[in-house]
Amino acid sequence: MQSEEDISTGVFFSCAVSATRIRGTGRVEHEASSADAAGVAKKVILAEPRGFCAGVRRAITVVEEALRIHGPPVYVRKEIVHNHRVVAELSRRGVVFVDSEDEVPEGAVCIFSAHGVAPQVRRNAEARRLDVIDATCPLVTKVHQEARRFADAGRSIVLIGHREHEEVEGTYGEAPHEITIVEKAEDVARLELPGTAPLAFLTQTTLSVDETEDIVQALRRRYPSIVAPGTGDICYASQNRQDAVKAVAARSDLVLVVGSRNSSNSLRMVEVARSLGVPAYLVPEAEALDEGWLDGVRTVGVSSGASAPEVLVEELLGRLGRLGYLEIETARTAVEDVVFKPPAQLSAGRAARVPEE
Repeated sequence: MQSEEDISTGVFFSCAVSATRIRGTGRVEHEASSADAAGVAKKVILAEPRGFCAGVRRAITVVEEALRIHGPPVYVRKEIVHNHRVVAELSRRGVVFVDSEDEVPEGAVCIFSAHGVAPQVRRNAEARRLDVIDATCPLVTKVHQEARRFADAGRSIVLIGHREHEEVEGTYGEAPHEITIVEKAEDVARLELPGTAPLAFLTQTTLSVDETEDIVQALRRRYPSIVAPGTGDICYASQNRQDAVKAVAARSDLVLVVGSRNSSNSLRMVEVARSLGVPAYLVPEAEALDEGWLDGVRTVGVSSGASAPEVLVEELLGRLGRLGYLEIETARTAVEDVVFKPPAQLSAGRAARVPEE
């Protein structure tokens, strides 16, 4: 029997890297030499942690279980996670991605993405009698709860995040009359909130502590009594992946981050590496690697965003191997053991199925 953690490991997590033998030491031994024509070793340093976070794993599990229980088509509002390969594979298996719940046939199964939705979306879905399954990341749900709690207490709320991001749209919808969105530290000076007003701030979960520090400090200087959210609201995954990229960048001539162009956390990882003076690029697919980037490069750092499946990393490693980067070292900066349970209705559906003989 598959465990909850095994459900979404098939097509998204496994892909053999050509001509490699993986050792328990975290290195990969290749049959070919890993030295260039001058005899200098060429290697890859692989960041750990990288790739899927617990919220993404849970969201993909939700969709796969919904397909098993209900059969296709299953509708998903927006992309379940921001990765083109995940969306394409699920589409192939009968998932229909829509921009609005209004596009879902009445009474059909509709899954809300990991980024969460505003209350109005839930009301619309209820009016259309949709069979809703909520794949919202539990960390996002906590921010929604904080927004309601602050609003109920009579506080105005400053929401730190990207205005067009789906998560921010959902959080804003919890208290639209109380929330003001701030994207950068310079925005704080333009806030039209009285200094004596009871205030609180919240942050987009996919932003790390480093990303929001300047904005938070600007808020505290202007509004000394502003209330902060609980420390448990911070997404561990974004911070861990950025810390890992920093560690890898310090030892690399070039950093490659695997992720889709609409993945904000993947894009930020590229920015983090560049801020350390290391050339860095986003690589949505192995084919997107520009061999010109590798001129004079002996050590390549590789990581992936929180919504990027491991299969994409392995495909990139395979291409790098064919280009002579045959030695692979794993650099671990943190251990992640967070697991989020699936929604109750899916757990019940799984329990009700008759096991195969």
